[in-house]
Amino acid sequence: MPYVNVKITKEGLTREKKAALVRGITDLLVEVLGKRPEHTHIVIDEVDDENWGYAGVLTDEYRQQSKA
Repeated sequence: MPYVNVKITKEGLTREKKAALVRGITDLLVEVLGKRPEHTHIVIDEVDDENWGYAGVLTDEYRQQSKA
């Protein structure tokens, strides 16, 4: 039973894009690993920018710096 956890920053991802992501991940697991779609679980966690950091700063700060 594959379990895939996708963590992304909250950026207003539409329901349609989430569905496409789930469909694509499921198809890849079927194609590459021979997994059954009905046994595949995918969770999308959307994380606030202020709760995600990289390059030594929080994502919201990084994005502000990138705009300058």
